[in-house]
Amino acid sequence: MIFSHKYHPCPSFLRQLIVPVIAVFALLHSSCNRGAAGNPLEKPGAATAIAKVKLISVEQQQQQRMVEAVGSLFAYDEVTVSSEAEGRVEEVLVDVGDRVRKGQILARITPIEFELTVEQQRAALEQARARLGLRDGDGMLKDIGQAAEVKRAAADLADAEQRYRRAQSLLETGVIPRQAYDEAEARYKSAKATYDLAVQQVENLRASMQQTQVMLNLANKRLRDTQIRAPFEGHIRIRAVTVGQYLKVQTPVMTIVNINPLRLRLSVPEKMSPWVRVGRNVKLTVEAFPGREFVGRISRINPVVDEKTRTFEIEGLVENPIGELKPGSFIKAIIQSDKIDLILTIPQNATAYLFGSYKVFVVEGKAIKEREVKLGDHFGDRVEIIEGLRADEKIAMRESGQQLKEGIEIEIVQ
Repeated sequence: MIFSHKYHPCPSFLRQLIVPVIAVFALLHSSCNRGAAGNPLEKPGAATAIAKVKLISVEQQQQQRMVEAVGSLFAYDEVTVSSEAEGRVEEVLVDVGDRVRKGQILARITPIEFELTVEQQRAALEQARARLGLRDGDGMLKDIGQAAEVKRAAADLADAEQRYRRAQSLLETGVIPRQAYDEAEARYKSAKATYDLAVQQVENLRASMQQTQVMLNLANKRLRDTQIRAPFEGHIRIRAVTVGQYLKVQTPVMTIVNINPLRLRLSVPEKMSPWVRVGRNVKLTVEAFPGREFVGRISRINPVVDEKTRTFEIEGLVENPIGELKPGSFIKAIIQSDKIDLILTIPQNATAYLFGSYKVFVVEGKAIKEREVKLGDHFGDRVEIIEGLRADEKIAMRESGQQLKEGIEIEIVQ
């Protein structure tokens, strides 16, 4: 049997439509084949990645509690030195920041008027001494009978008394007339009155001399007050006067602070009051010296708790021999306490902060499970676990750069 086939050529417009479709289909088929051969992650049954981790034990240990607190530094002593004399400032010898010794002159007031007052009182004293018959170098007159006036009056009284006694004896024997006796008696009474008056005058002179001596001492004191001195060793914080300024009594002149040692005052939560004792060490840090630690000691504890903040204040002392620390500085402190607890700890870098809470990855067989934990105090590179772990559990710590996820398979490395 013979079959015949008659060829019917395709129209040109249909041929132009079919050729591009075939080309696109061939390109897609080639791309799919290349993707299946070149991407091993898309192969069925591909192996899951294994995370390499270190196995960390949750350790149980006894730990002495530390109390963390914040506060400020204060000068050990601070005083505003005022003028005790009235007058014009003649000289100012120190300025802000200067270190001064106890008794060092800070400023001087013009002393002329005070010097004249001293000379006036000294002259009055010398006059009183001369009237009492005192020589240079003699002290106050202790025995009134040693005064010149009293000595002369006493001699006259003794002579008059002797004459009176003799006249009385002669009168009894009839040797002298009554008139001679009366004259002797009158002279005796006059001499006694003169002696009493001399004693009284010397008493007045001695009292006047003592008063003059007091006035001289006061004048000398006021003269010394023209030199305004430092009451203790320290540094000038405020200078309040200048040369030529007129000062009245109690006008502030300088403010001096003693900064060695410094006082530290800290606010401690009331629940920690049983843990803190006088004499305990305080380790403190300040922003001015990052990485450095200073050591002080508790000296006082306020017995009252602040009702608003529910804290109580403690005060300590910290040595500051070269003035590195400054009053007014903010400090963070750690106080050694009496409380010792049995706690759980893990390395601090074994925790991860995720979505507002701390997480660890607990090892369960060959996988890890995420668990939220509550942290407590820090002890060096370890941190206390308050809640979330037991002492017999193991946790996984990721190696650098590796992210851990719950449920992934792990490989423990040394």
